[in-house]
Amino acid sequence: MASSSSQANPATPAPDEAPQISPRQRRNAIAASVLGWSLDLFDLFILLYVAPVVSVLFFPSSQPTLSLAAVYASSAVALIIRPLGSAVFGHYADLYGRKGAMTVALVGTGVSTAAFGLLPTIHQAGIIAPVLFLILRLVQGMFIGGVVAATHTIGTESVAPRWRGTMSGFVGGGAALGALLAALVFWIVSSIFPGDAFAVWGWRCMFFSGLLSAVLGLFIFGNLEESPYFKQAQAARAQKRANAPRVSPVKTLFGGEYRKVLMFNLLITFGGGAAYYLTSGYMPSFLRLVNGLPNSEASRILIWASVCAFFASLFVGFISDFIGRKLAFLALGVPALILLPILFNGMGQATDAATILPYALGIAFLGNAAYAPILIFLNERFPTALRATGTGLSWNIGFAIGGLTPTFVSLAANTMADVPRILGYFSIGAFAVYILGALVIRETRGNFR
Repeated sequence: MASSSSQANPATPAPDEAPQISPRQRRNAIAASVLGWSLDLFDLFILLYVAPVVSVLFFPSSQPTLSLAAVYASSAVALIIRPLGSAVFGHYADLYGRKGAMTVALVGTGVSTAAFGLLPTIHQAGIIAPVLFLILRLVQGMFIGGVVAATHTIGTESVAPRWRGTMSGFVGGGAALGALLAALVFWIVSSIFPGDAFAVWGWRCMFFSGLLSAVLGLFIFGNLEESPYFKQAQAARAQKRANAPRVSPVKTLFGGEYRKVLMFNLLITFGGGAAYYLTSGYMPSFLRLVNGLPNSEASRILIWASVCAFFASLFVGFISDFIGRKLAFLALGVPALILLPILFNGMGQATDAATILPYALGIAFLGNAAYAPILIFLNERFPTALRATGTGLSWNIGFAIGGLTPTFVSLAANTMADVPRILGYFSIGAFAVYILGALVIRETRGNFR
């Protein structure tokens, strides 16, 4: 019963006939999709890695968990605005092309990230400092929402049908590559500005490195061709509706059969988003404030965790091409629900980097593997004319809600010693929703129109 109500797509999808694409065009599309998402997450992780410092400079409090909660709340503000970014950029991508939307969104993300490095602290400017910080988070969130709408479609639309799950995992692994790049920058900047110097200039240099993603974005997308599926859909529209007005993809999504599809998608995207932010998203603060590691040791663990996360995402995406998206969600969700609380508590009790590392790797694996098949699952839920908007909104709304969980973890913890236990509770809730979503959705593998 559940499965029949959860899929509002046509009962018999059109045959999966991939348009012709040259090897060069395919390589460029894959590189743009993976690196675009990597650079976007690089900008996001810069803030996560400096969160303990930023919490004091912009949101000081006598209780460290409250200051940290304020920083994560600012991230939640950016997440909440991301669906609007997806609607704007996804609308453009579905009507006019993926390339332009992706380029503007990624460059905007990099420039807005660098702007954080110019902000005065609360000790320098008073209450205006956190206000400016939050405004920039809103601007950054708009652009990040746009990156999701474009990068999550052009890659899967450009590979052979049998490898779309693997491509999904590869794009998901791009998040780990972004985290790895941010961890390397964190390690370099921490070496240049050790100890208290990091709280003076180091955090600013971290944000300035966001310009790297803007420059690389322009370079990567310079020779990118449009998605072949988009070209095919655009030609069909031109032939069938030469004199008809264009219908807004957003209006179509919320006004008819796809509204139910969107709602069921959110079960999966909320679970995957919460899992991601509770694991990789919270790990930099966990290492610094719970384990008490210095920046140099924490950055090395984060580097290895990012490498593990990349292979976890790629592996689960690959597996989904053989066992299907639904079974991949269940095969990952059930063990994660049981193991993550154990790993969080074990990592909280560990006292040195060598003991902490295995726990960090396990947490990174489970948290990043969870969202690997989500990208292709969402792509397969919508036709080409709605794919960028539908994927972007499904992803960003679910991740916006899931992204609130670190804020509530910090608020629920009276002291940093409580954090591992609270993280365990929240991870159980996140994966319970994730598993529920996997149970009620239909298998989508092969449904690409």
